[in-house]
Formats: sequence, C-alpha cells, structure tokens
Amino acid sequence: MHSDVAKLVEAGRIPKTVGERLSQLAPGNFCIHKSFGAGKVIDWDLPSKKVTIDFEKSTGQTMELQFAFQKTEWIAADDFRAKKIEQLEELRSLTKSDPLQLIVHLLQSHGGSMTGDALEKELSGTVIPEPDFKKWWETAKKNLRESRLAIVPQKRTDPIILRTGDRTPAESLIADFEAARDIKGMIRALEAIAADIGAFENEADSLKRLLNDIDEGAKKAARVQLGQALQLVAARDEVISSSPALELDPTAVRLSDLLLSADATRLADEAGTLPSGRQRAVYEAFPHAFAEEWVSKIVHVFDRVGARGVTEIARILIERDAMPTLITHLRSAIARRALGPDALIWVCRERKGPSAEIFSADVGASVLNLLENDHLSDGPRKTSRLQSLLGDDKTLLTDLVGIMDVNESRNFGRRLLDCPVFGELEKKSLMARIIKARPETAELVSGVNTKRPDEILLVSWESLEKKKAELDDLIRNKIPQNLSDVKIARSYGDLRENFEYKSAKDLEKYLAHRRNALEKEISLARGTDFKGSDASKVNIGTVVTLKQSNGGELTMTVLGAWDSEPETKTVSYLSEVGKALVGRQVGDAVRVRDEVTEVMGDLTITSIAPFNP
Repeated sequence: MHSDVAKLVEAGRIPKTVGERLSQLAPGNFCIHKSFGAGKVIDWDLPSKKVTIDFEKSTGQTMELQFAFQKTEWIAADDFRAKKIEQLEELRSLTKSDPLQLIVHLLQSHGGSMTGDALEKELSGTVIPEPDFKKWWETAKKNLRESRLAIVPQKRTDPIILRTGDRTPAESLIADFEAARDIKGMIRALEAIAADIGAFENEADSLKRLLNDIDEGAKKAARVQLGQALQLVAARDEVISSSPALELDPTAVRLSDLLLSADATRLADEAGTLPSGRQRAVYEAFPHAFAEEWVSKIVHVFDRVGARGVTEIARILIERDAMPTLITHLRSAIARRALGPDALIWVCRERKGPSAEIFSADVGASVLNLLENDHLSDGPRKTSRLQSLLGDDKTLLTDLVGIMDVNESRNFGRRLLDCPVFGELEKKSLMARIIKARPETAELVSGVNTKRPDEILLVSWESLEKKKAELDDLIRNKIPQNLSDVKIARSYGDLRENFEYKSAKDLEKYLAHRRNALEKEISLARGTDFKGSDASKVNIGTVVTLKQSNGGELTMTVLGAWDSEPETKTVSYLSEVGKALVGRQVGDAVRVRDEVTEVMGDLTITSIAPFNP
C-alpha cells in the first residue's frame, strides 16, 4: 500500500479495501482503460480526488478518482501492455530476434488466451508497422504451431490458447476434447487436433480413445442436432485421414449413416449451415449412402442448401459426369418458377459453362417472379443477392435478352419496369443495358406502354390496412430496436469481424428500404370494396370462369394490387396472370400460368361476373 494512502487508512478516513485499490493508481503504476488502452499514472492529487494518466490513445488525461476506480484496471509493470508504454523499442526488437517469446508474453498478459483479431489489434501499427504485420504474423504463426507452445486455430476469430503445465501438447489437446461440454466444444477440439496432428506422432493411442466418445456424441446429436452431428463426424474423418496410425472401426457411425437417417428437407436445412469444406464431405457421402439413387437424392436438395451448398453439389456432379440429371431438374423447376434464389444465381453465373443449355428466357422470368414474390412477402428479404447480381453482373441482362425473341424481350423489359423491387434510377440503369442489346425495347421508356411513377394502385381495404399496420410497426418498434442493436453491436469492437454489427447493419438497410417502399406504395394506393365492377369484360373486381383444354373448369378472381392468394385462385391485376386476363371478353382464348403449379395452360373465357365481397 502506498505510504500516503496508508496514513488515510490508519486515520480511519478510508477503508482498507479502498486504500488497496487507490494504491494501484499511485504515480508510476500502470492500468488499462477500455477506450484509451494501457496507461501509466503520472500524478495524483488526493485532496482534490484527481489522477493524471498518460494513455496510449490520450496523454495527460485527468480523471476523477472515483471514475478511474470504475473505468480502469490495474496491470503489472511486466504486463505486455505496460511494456508498450515504456519499453516499446524492446518489444519491437523482439519481433525480429524472438517473435515466439513476444507472442508468449502477450498471451500470458491476456490470461493465456486471445483471438487472432485481438492479437493483431495489440501489435499492428504500434509494435509492428501495419503494412508488415500480415507477412510477419504468417511466419510467426507457422513457427508457433511447430513449437507446440500454443494451440493455434484455423479461424482468426477463435482463441489462440497458450499451453501450460507439464502436459505434452498431445495430452493438452486430448484434455481439451475431454473437457468439452457439448458437441460444438468437441468439434472445436477436434479441429485443433487436426491442425496440430504432428503432436501425436508418437502418441496415436491417445487419439484412439477419442473415437468411441465421438461415435456416441454423433449418435445422440443426430436426433436433434443433425448439422452438428455431421460436423462432428466430418471433423473426426479429417483427423483420421491426417494420421496413418488411425483406422475407423467398421461399426462406427459414418456420414452416410447420418444421411440415411434424415429426410431431404431436414438434411438440406442442416447441411446448408455447414462450412464449405464440411458440406463437400457430406455431399461426397451421398453415393455411399444412397447407391444408384444418389444423384436424384442430391439433386433434390440442390436448391435448398444455400449458396455454398449449391456450388459444392454442382462441382461434385460435374466431376462425376452426373450433370444431365441436374440439368433436367433445373429445366423443370425453372419452367414451374419453383427454383430458389441461390440456385438461380448459380444458373446465371454459370451461363457460359455448365448451365448454358438451360439459360433461357424462362430464367429471366423466374428471376423477376422471385423478386416480386419476395417483395410482397413479410420478413427480411431472401433475394437481395439475386437483385444485386442483376446490377453487378454487367453482361447478365445483355445475355438474357440476347436469347429472347422480340416479344419476349419487350415483355421482359415491361415486367422489369413494373417490378416494385427496383428504384427508378436502378430501373433506368438496367433498362439501358437491355436497350443497348435490343434497341426495339426503347419504346418502353419513351412514355409508351410504361407505368408512370405516379400511377394509382387499386387495393382492397383489408390489404391497405395491413400495409399501414406494417409501416406503423416498422416506425414504432422495428427501426428503434434495430438502432439500439447497432449501438450495442458496435460496442463489441473490431467492426471488420463483428458478425452482430454486420447483421444489425444489414437489417438496418432492409428496414430503411422497406419503409421507403411502404410509404411510396401507401401514398399511391386507393382502397376499394370492388362493388359495381363492369363485367362486360375482365376488370379489377371480377370473377372469371375459364374452360381448360382437358374440359375442366377453372375460376379466377381478379382483385387489387396486393390481393394475390394462389390457394383461392385470387390474382392481382398487376400479376402476370392478371395482366393476361384484364380486358379480355367471353369467348377469348388466353394462355396463362397457374400460380400454384406454375404450368402454362391454354384456357377459354366462358363467363365473367362481378366480384361479391
């Protein structure tokens, strides 16, 4: 305890515990502050209850003692962060003469563990020049792994853990696995073992003990956590393949066993969350699991496994000469407008290669159809990447309209101009590309046959109230909550690898876009109950009976802009089907797409009646 403080304690003016904490802020001592970094106490004025600290990021900082008590933490003089203040040149010298000693010292000062991101933040720009850090760290990381002084993970967001005690590196890794409390912990421990498999060169027996535990863990997880079970078994297989001394017991659970235990929907949902490498291992197990049916099985999960899964499955099918089945599946799904956004993105990106034979006018229609449906649905959008692709890929629209005939290209351009997803500037930019490739579409933006920005939207009162309620919820609840989430996520630090911050900012963009869209749509909307509609021809607010080519009858109701309901055959007058029907009369033949089956059909209008609410 500092002598000046001891006198205050002896006089009974402050408690002993306060005196001990106060002594830590005595001149010459070191501390750490969350915002200012490490600092050295320069002076204090006990009567005035103030202390002056030279921080890394703010020198000569005068603080109230009470505030310093709460916001700073004492660190020893030999702490790495303290040495950065007074012995910086010594640390810089160590980066060249003994980088391992430098890293060990840094890890010890942080309790024996810190992430690669935190390590970079501590060293780059101060101890090591920022342009030199990446190259220095790659060499130092390799040497650190070889030294076995620490567990060095593959991901920079996972902790680098300093090994301590009398255990060998192999024993430490095994202990980490045995101490894991859940499947995720077991997976991380196995990844560390795979990354440091050289430590087991003479200790393979200790690895063999783990295999039974892994087997039991995978079997239990498969019932409720299939994705984690797949990860665990894939990580185990990586370890086995890296060690010549290990063999998998014939009775052990395999990836193929897990595949057979799950239905296609669950398998697609779970596999799609795995890292790319692990996904590939799962998809490579399909032939062993399903034998001759493996191609049809893997094709049916193709468009439900996300962007990484789509890419990996396509590669495997190409490598094994099994693309014809996928092409047939994609052609059918595109015709039915049933292909998901990730699969459509793959088709568009590979249009000069594997997907060339299915890249057609239907692909363009599918893209717009998916964007429109997603725009009308509730919740965060699922087609943002697909929309971005249209703008980012400078030749995609050119290639699309290049394979269309005149009418197809005009219809595609008209649908794009009517699509509520795009802003006016975005529409102009996209149409400029279409017109450059197909000059005959220029009439669409010359004021003829175009939807004017101020065109009124006819909607039902019910759908209008729903839109207003959604806008009110956005303004009152979702946007304020998101702003709060952004602030909280920002406080977690290092925005480059801050997943929570990125997610909150992505949602912020979506909410702002959604608010603008809702405000514009509501301002253009005019509510109606559709009473008194003219039934001399198909109009908004009419019920249309159509005769099918097979002799059956089909009844459709044409209502407002936001009133599509495929289950009841209710269509919006702005939809593809609605536009095909409006203006037609009894006896007219029309070709429309069924909004449930997505199949094109030739129909004849047999009657038109007013809609009765």
